[in-house]
Amino acid sequence: MTHTVGYAPGAYDLFHVGHLNLLRHARSRCDYLVAGVVSDEMAERAKGRPPVVPLVERLEIVRSIRFVDAAFVETVPDKLKTWQQIRFDVLFKGDDWRGTAKGDRLEADFRTVGVDVVYFPYTMHTSSTQLRRALEALAPPAVTPAVAGRTAPGTT
Repeated sequence: MTHTVGYAPGAYDLFHVGHLNLLRHARSRCDYLVAGVVSDEMAERAKGRPPVVPLVERLEIVRSIRFVDAAFVETVPDKLKTWQQIRFDVLFKGDDWRGTAKGDRLEADFRTVGVDVVYFPYTMHTSSTQLRRALEALAPPAVTPAVAGRTAPGTT
């Protein structure tokens, strides 16, 4: 009897139904699902900005999802190094990666160790990027406090 371990990496920032769908679909394709939650530093490097929700909270949210058997903090960008630690059989990604340079590289790398890359439909109507934009639109403009008797550098 084969025991299939799946791995579903992501930032899981501003957790939404697209994240839930990915984890639900992933769990239906394996016997044991590990969700990789990228560190704050890795998320910032990949997205160009820090996550809204800190790692410890994202990790707790993801590990509490019933489809997830274990959650793992991903701290290196090389997924093969992560594979060396977890030894999963299949990697799950959203299909926004399919056919891209990153996706092609991921597939080629994992082919060398016998890991399948499976893509699931990207949830078009909701994303962390859209949620972040909505939050930013609702936020009041940042106010720089004035310091009595001083002007900002470069102003006169």
